Amino acid sequence: MTALVMSHSASAERHRRPSSDTDLSAIDAVPPPEMTESELRRAAWTCSIGSAMEYYDFALYSLASALVFGPLFFPSNIPGLGLVASFATYFIGFAVRPIGGIFFGRLGDRHGRRKVLLLTVTLMGLASTLIGFIPSYASIGIAAPLLLVFLRMAQGFGAGAEQAGAAVMMTESAPRRHRGYYAALPFLGIQVGTVAAGLIYYGMLTGVPDITQTMLWRVPFIGSAFLLLIALYMRLRLKESPTFAKLKGDERHHQAVPIRSTLAASWRPILAGLGLRMAENGGSSIYQVLAVSYLVHTIGMNSRMSTLMLIGAAIVGGITIPIAGSLSDRFGRVQVYRGFAILQALSALPVWYVFSQGNPLASTIALSLALGVATWGMFGTQGALLPEMFGLRHRYTAVSFTREFSSVIAGGVSPMVGQFLIAMFARFHVGGVSSGKYAWIPLASYVVFLACLAIVSTFAIPETKDRDLMAQEDAL
Repeated sequence: MTALVMSHSASAERHRRPSSDTDLSAIDAVPPPEMTESELRRAAWTCSIGSAMEYYDFALYSLASALVFGPLFFPSNIPGLGLVASFATYFIGFAVRPIGGIFFGRLGDRHGRRKVLLLTVTLMGLASTLIGFIPSYASIGIAAPLLLVFLRMAQGFGAGAEQAGAAVMMTESAPRRHRGYYAALPFLGIQVGTVAAGLIYYGMLTGVPDITQTMLWRVPFIGSAFLLLIALYMRLRLKESPTFAKLKGDERHHQAVPIRSTLAASWRPILAGLGLRMAENGGSSIYQVLAVSYLVHTIGMNSRMSTLMLIGAAIVGGITIPIAGSLSDRFGRVQVYRGFAILQALSALPVWYVFSQGNPLASTIALSLALGVATWGMFGTQGALLPEMFGLRHRYTAVSFTREFSSVIAGGVSPMVGQFLIAMFARFHVGGVSSGKYAWIPLASYVVFLACLAIVSTFAIPETKDRDLMAQEDAL
């Protein structure tokens, strides 16, 4: 990542264009000071470590939900229902994220981006570590799933403002002409976390007929403590974003906006942001969680192979994300986002058909296209787009709420509903087979529907790439 940052820093503009606004849409006409090259590199690395931890935890939990938690914490005599219950705990983590997003977003708008990023990464890391110590249902009965649900809620509460904080921090710190690129860099940590979790699970599944009968599944969760220590060390040295530092220095305007006022005044950009996120967040959960479960439990693919597929898609995503950010700097956020959403819509049916055939190589290529390029291309573009849509004094709160409320209605619900569809197709022998194989048709159609919501939303959003981040009004 250092090389990526340095290559852009050399050409980064040193002075932003002063705002022409003469009213209270900006604090004043003098732009905030930019970070130095070394400070910008440190901020990119620090935010990436937090994203790596969040998605390491996310990938661990998604893989464990698909492969481990069902039989360990939710034993059932009805085939498939244990998985539905397992994915329900996955959903609960998403359900509390808007609450965490609002809570920590308000703190971020009042006390600063840096302080909140310290709090969120600590809560996520501790919750993930403790999941590795929960006894199974066979050992302590109903207390086991209850503890899992509690820690999943704590994990989701902390994650509610983590990515929003990283995106806001980098967007407010980067040079104007390269905001899209720099705001995308923290999300490379997502690929690092996903690959790390996938490799660990792949290694644990090697030579182990049934990982649920061993203690190995606990090791990656306990290992979150190591990532937490690294993240805390780096974030303690992080400098506050120049934009917020300037706001804090002006006591006339440094007043927290009530959440009710934020939601009432910013409902248009929030609604548009929710539409954008339906495709990106919904697609991410469907392809990372549900597709793995479908391939393993319905099609019969080897668990290790499905893990390798996810690793391959994450590597492709690591290439796609900074490219998407750079493209948004050149062609505009809205145009690039729309292009990736269209790609997701066009690829959904052929991708899920390939999944239904069970060919490992073809499925790997399909997942890399759908998740690594289309879905994570939107993610890379979104890094700067969402913060630019909102005014300065409520930016963190609004971005957090938009990101995390969409996580509930798109990302959190999708695996649970999808697994229920698979179970119903299998139970009633839809398509003449009992495995639920033909559930790929409604699942693919759902992805198309989510992508279309994002495409429509892009037509409601003005271009934001040259927007003055000191402005207090929203972009729409």
